Amino acid sequence: MDVKKSQKLPPLFQVYQSDISHINLPARLNFPFYYDPHELCKIAATEVQKILTEQQEWVHNFGIDPKKEGMVIGKMFGVLVVQSECGTIGFLAAFSGKLAERNHIDPFVPTVYDMLTKDGHFRTEEKILNAYNEELESLCNNEDYLRKIDQLKQVKEEAQKELSEIKELKKKAKKERKKLREEALDLLEEERTQLFEKLRIESIKSNYFLKDKIAEWDKKISDVQYQVDKYQHRIDELKVLRKIKSNELQQYLFSQYKFLNQEGEEKSLLDIFKSTQSATPPAGAGECAAPKLFQYAFQHKLKPLSIAEFWWGQSPKSEVRKHKHYYPACRGKCEPILQHMLQGVPIESNPMLSNPAKGKKLSIVHEDDEIIIINKPYEFLSVPGKNIEDSVWTRMKSRLPNATGPLIVHRLDMSTSGLMIIAKTKDTHKYLQRQFLKRTVKKRYVALLDGIPEEQEGIINLPLRVDLNNRPQQLVCHQHGKTAITKWTIIGMKGRQAKVFFYPQTGRTHQLRVHAAHHKGLNCPIVGDDLYGQKGKRLHLHAQSIQFIHPLSRQWVSYQVDPDF
Repeated sequence: MDVKKSQKLPPLFQVYQSDISHINLPARLNFPFYYDPHELCKIAATEVQKILTEQQEWVHNFGIDPKKEGMVIGKMFGVLVVQSECGTIGFLAAFSGKLAERNHIDPFVPTVYDMLTKDGHFRTEEKILNAYNEELESLCNNEDYLRKIDQLKQVKEEAQKELSEIKELKKKAKKERKKLREEALDLLEEERTQLFEKLRIESIKSNYFLKDKIAEWDKKISDVQYQVDKYQHRIDELKVLRKIKSNELQQYLFSQYKFLNQEGEEKSLLDIFKSTQSATPPAGAGECAAPKLFQYAFQHKLKPLSIAEFWWGQSPKSEVRKHKHYYPACRGKCEPILQHMLQGVPIESNPMLSNPAKGKKLSIVHEDDEIIIINKPYEFLSVPGKNIEDSVWTRMKSRLPNATGPLIVHRLDMSTSGLMIIAKTKDTHKYLQRQFLKRTVKKRYVALLDGIPEEQEGIINLPLRVDLNNRPQQLVCHQHGKTAITKWTIIGMKGRQAKVFFYPQTGRTHQLRVHAAHHKGLNCPIVGDDLYGQKGKRLHLHAQSIQFIHPLSRQWVSYQVDPDF
């Protein structure tokens, strides 16, 4: 390399160790949210992975080495192939979030804003926030406070017990007095008057006794409550102060994270997310690898050519992440940021805006007066999407212009092929949907897995919910997820791939795909799964058979179409 050229390169510009002279440069930057990694990105990723494997300067437990101590935290890394002003081709590398509790480690590009700078505003304010937390923890665990809480609980229980007993005795005494009044009708008037007066006085005494006891217990409770409140008022005050300080600090961070584009225009997170649906940046926005890479590139006049991100280490508990697999940038956090940063940069077209069903036909497996059974091709929407109208619904609507009702009884993922039921009338749709809701419809899917499960068969029970920061991906979430149950069995093996039957007991979005890929499921993604595994020619998942009660004959019917894989 020319010495003069090398002197002009930015500090973190990495020159390829491998020979790349035979590789053509990409004409445009790849679309960051859906891509096949360019060969230059793969080589760069391999060189970064070599650094991660061999370096001895810092310690981070990725969960790869079972002997390594410390909390296991896998990481997303990114590489950006760039061209310098003098024409040199190289790459930048970055990690998402922090690594080894640091924001900047050579040779990775730094964070856009380093909140960990010693004596900086964030650190100063963080000390105040930490002081609130420490005082809160101290107060909440104070022995005297906890003792007073127990005492208050005990006094209240004793009060309730005694007052309940007094009220029960009072109730019985009232019944006795009523009975005596009824029996006094046979007494002489003078005797009856004396008795009534006696009973009246007893009633008054009973009421006063109860009131006195209530007042006595109220005083005891109030005295203990006062002792508890001395702590509780400060605890409540600290929680308010902590919330205010936390919000102020968050807003400060949002204002400090400022992102460049190639035109030199700078925008903060607050400005960038102002026009989004939430209008507020999500936690961790700007800390992903992609914004860091483009920021450093634009700061140093480097031309971005291609980007790729890969996961290194053990998968998180909720998400599906595979060691060394490539992943697109997250949409919730990164899409608004990159829309600003990549203005004016020549980018490949968004493949998700092109119609994947173009040129494909729906095969009719069965048709009668009530239903149509179709074999949906892979990469074919069940219903119209946000940007694409063509779908099973639009095709069926065109074919059945006089049909009543919604037509679509159930859906398949766009990438999944297989059998779907179409209802020609509103009543038929209702009848069939009721069967789906009652889970009496029997479905079987065939899938080809990238790996061999440890068992031959089993049941997967992992609740699912949408990843709010990365739709449409799903997360395993035991707190907020909906029940998702899948029965499965291996039906064949070829090399390091297994063919399985899936019998879904519920119908959650991406259920079979997540249950196959998640480490607590089969830990074997479906071949060709571009969301939870590795992108391929197609997703090898097919709805092979379906059984249900026919709306006209009221008899069980069964349909089957085998996959082409």
